[in-house]
Amino acid sequence: MKLFYRKLGEGQPVIILHGIFGISDNWITIGRRLAEKFAVYLVDQRNHGQSPHSPTFNYPAMVDDLYEFIEDHELKDPVIIGHSMGGKVAMNFAMDYPELVNKLVVVDMSPREYNPRQIHSQMISAMMSVNFDAIRTRKEVEDQLALTIEYPGIRMFLMKNLHRVDKNRFEWRINLEAINNNLNEIFKGVDQSKTFEGPTLFVRGGKSDYVQDKDFELIKKLFPNSEIETLEEASHWLHADAPEKLCAVFSEYLEKECVYRRKG
Repeated sequence: MKLFYRKLGEGQPVIILHGIFGISDNWITIGRRLAEKFAVYLVDQRNHGQSPHSPTFNYPAMVDDLYEFIEDHELKDPVIIGHSMGGKVAMNFAMDYPELVNKLVVVDMSPREYNPRQIHSQMISAMMSVNFDAIRTRKEVEDQLALTIEYPGIRMFLMKNLHRVDKNRFEWRINLEAINNNLNEIFKGVDQSKTFEGPTLFVRGGKSDYVQDKDFELIKKLFPNSEIETLEEASHWLHADAPEKLCAVFSEYLEKECVYRRKG
């Protein structure tokens, strides 16, 4: 599958993989900072953003997509950064193709299997319930989402997937049907019969429960050359909550200065 991507900067390649319901644009702020020293590839994963749709939606397929992307673009020694679902893709890829990964960064995701989370089903239901035949503005879409999704931040995150077909009609870019049909695939853990011996950084949010202290043993078992950092003030969406500190962590780990700077 030929994935849509945005390329920023020049140098050693860094590939950033977003989480479920996300798009490449979610990481544009961090990507621009890293692009001061790296060639950054912000990728839309299958069934997300402007990448193709497919009824197949699981980690083996997304690993294959990433392998094809690296081969097509002839990327040498890439750093792979994955957030949430993208972190699981990155972990699985590193275990399958360790020779292709220079460094691995996993943002707020453990290698373990997760129990289904109600919020994901709520988000899918809310997006599917939007009646685009009766919608003319983005505000009307948000109002319909608000009937199910209480938190404005989550609504704004979902509305990144909104696409205007023409001046009178919107649609979702994301393939909600495929994601809904395969949601349990996304909660699966990585293959615990494999390890990745290369340098690995796990960054977790202190206000998130995705990576818990009890996960450290499994992380060290599967990724023996790993470090774990915690950004105490951040939730699961570290790149939105604490971009300055996340950039600083990346800069130290990648050994190149790419610190976030506010405009103005």
